[in-house]
Amino acid sequence: MQDFDAASLALPGIRSLQPYQAGKPIEEVERELGISNIVKLASNENPLGVSSKVRDALTEKINGLARYPDANGFYLKTAIAEKFAIDAKQITLGNGSNDVLELLARTYVTDQHEVIFSQHAFVVYPLVTKAIGATPVAVPAKNYGHDLEAMLAAITSRTRMIFVANPNNPTGTFLSKQALQEFIAQVPRNVLVVLDEAYYEYVPSKERAPSFAWIEEYPNLVVSRTFSKAYGLAGLRAGYAVSHPAVADLMNRIRQPFNMNELALTAAMAALQDEEFLARSVQVNAEGMAQITTFCDAHGLSYIPSYGNFVTIKVGNNAAEIYQQLLHKGVIVRPVAGYELPEHLRVSIGTAEENDAFCRAYSEILDQ
Repeated sequence: MQDFDAASLALPGIRSLQPYQAGKPIEEVERELGISNIVKLASNENPLGVSSKVRDALTEKINGLARYPDANGFYLKTAIAEKFAIDAKQITLGNGSNDVLELLARTYVTDQHEVIFSQHAFVVYPLVTKAIGATPVAVPAKNYGHDLEAMLAAITSRTRMIFVANPNNPTGTFLSKQALQEFIAQVPRNVLVVLDEAYYEYVPSKERAPSFAWIEEYPNLVVSRTFSKAYGLAGLRAGYAVSHPAVADLMNRIRQPFNMNELALTAAMAALQDEEFLARSVQVNAEGMAQITTFCDAHGLSYIPSYGNFVTIKVGNNAAEIYQQLLHKGVIVRPVAGYELPEHLRVSIGTAEENDAFCRAYSEILDQ
């Protein structure tokens, strides 16, 4: 019998990939360490959970789950279009915003192209680039964030796409709307700029870029957003992209049918209408951010100022050890060595009680 070599049959880009490492689940820590009352501050989730309007909407849908969802997501697209004063034809729905990022790459990028992104940026950018056999171009970061001038200088005749996360994950850095618009204006029209705004809602309103409105002037701009963070729907996977209608049309040709399930469509519509919950989520995040950064200041810990719902703290060259010590104290945070930040840990903002649990646990480690 001939030997079977699965790897040799796969695409070269796939063979070089490492699986995405999500934040450690609570259940896994309970199982491995035999402890309970665990606080998870590792995955940038909304500590308030799900809004009451979302719960009510989901309850009403339970009996209809034997039916397929609307493959085109008509009502959710309409709701998004009305809320942001855009055309529904500009919208592509995704199973989380990760899905639309991959759809974009699959629509426009080949193994003959290059894709630009920043050092310390979201791991999905190099992942989707390598998966389709394209060449990743990681531009060195500037103060832990995007060096826009260097990214412009990195553009070549082979460049097809540029990913920009604003705010950036996992560093929380932020680009002003002026700097961002000046950058987009200089990118050639045959290069798509993908502006990943997963943490958009946490940015103070006066500092937010009018990114959807920019698309009319810059048709090569695509903006992605998610319901996973401020809207509290990480478990249902709901995201979307807003682009020029011609771009959306092409993306929707390869989008999987029913890529958003009925509950995700329903929950996203309800969440979009719950302004009170969204405002409370943003307020709790701001208060929690102050709680964590005040603790860091009091203990001489440096951190990267963040516009997201997390803060990345420099804990030193024993970051992996501190992470394990926190785990044993029932607090899950996120190591970011895979983002070339081996001395840092990313801490998601939780409730006041959860933030206190982190501060107490880390205080105990510092006092050892």
